[in-house]
Amino acid sequence: MLAHTPVLLNEMIKYLAPRVGENFLDCTFGAGGYSTAILNSCECKLTAIDRDPAVQEYADNCYREYKDRFKFINSSFAEIGSIFTGVKFDGIVADLGVSSMQLDMSARGFSFANDGPLDMRMSSKGEDAAVFINNASEADIADVIYQYGDEPYARKIARSIINERKIDPITNTARLAKIVRSSVGFKKGKIDTATKTFQAIRIYVNDELKQLKILLEQSLKLLAPNGRLVIVSFHSLEDRIVKDFLRSNSVKIIARSKYAKLMINEAQDSEFLRILTKKPISPLRDEVLINPRSRSAKLRAAIRIGAGNDHTSI
Repeated sequence: MLAHTPVLLNEMIKYLAPRVGENFLDCTFGAGGYSTAILNSCECKLTAIDRDPAVQEYADNCYREYKDRFKFINSSFAEIGSIFTGVKFDGIVADLGVSSMQLDMSARGFSFANDGPLDMRMSSKGEDAAVFINNASEADIADVIYQYGDEPYARKIARSIINERKIDPITNTARLAKIVRSSVGFKKGKIDTATKTFQAIRIYVNDELKQLKILLEQSLKLLAPNGRLVIVSFHSLEDRIVKDFLRSNSVKIIARSKYAKLMINEAQDSEFLRILTKKPISPLRDEVLINPRSRSAKLRAAIRIGAGNDHTSI
């Protein structure tokens, strides 16, 4: 498996602000980039979760390195509410989307850079992308490509897929990419014209947006007072969900209002957030040059309002 370069790593540590003795949850373990950075920052504990069984070797490395300070669970982050009953975390972090190692492994079917089976499943369970592409209606395929990929040629691509699968089932990434490109035509630019379609199908197959909404709702319940929430997204739909969630669960206080103190006191024992990032944090130019896949990343962070909310290290 190839190495994965963590995106916005320094910024993640800045907003998560780990302290000695605290307890953290990494909801997207992957190759362990975020987890190891957190564990190296101070003598804290961390539980990592990931639905991809292929990351187990990286988890084993962390067990050897950090021993009883680290724990790994192979499950979807949408299950954290049932997994961690009665547990509170001082910080929760998630690096959304597909990892570099998943993209680089042709056998996983996430990318068209190298031909592979049309799979795209993060957990290697359930129906894969080939089942969807070869069985869904033209309207459903077009809807997925348009809604999750923001692809203006969605209908044309869906029609081509239907016509091509009548000849032979579409089972590999190279053929699907060729179908998409022939439908859209040559478009000069840095991004391949098949990218949006592949991204849309991946999001659909893994039910990523619904999973994200569940993660956010459950994370609020699992954060201890003063607990920090850090989410890194790579897709505009993901970022919008995160932004809307933070705003809808934030305490809005008018600084000069005579009721401000009362509002703070009422919020201390409730599940409210104070947003730490007025605007999303994006990678600096140097990081994008080193890791082009980081270019669309956006980091948003918030802190759980609670008694003695004095965490000011950010």
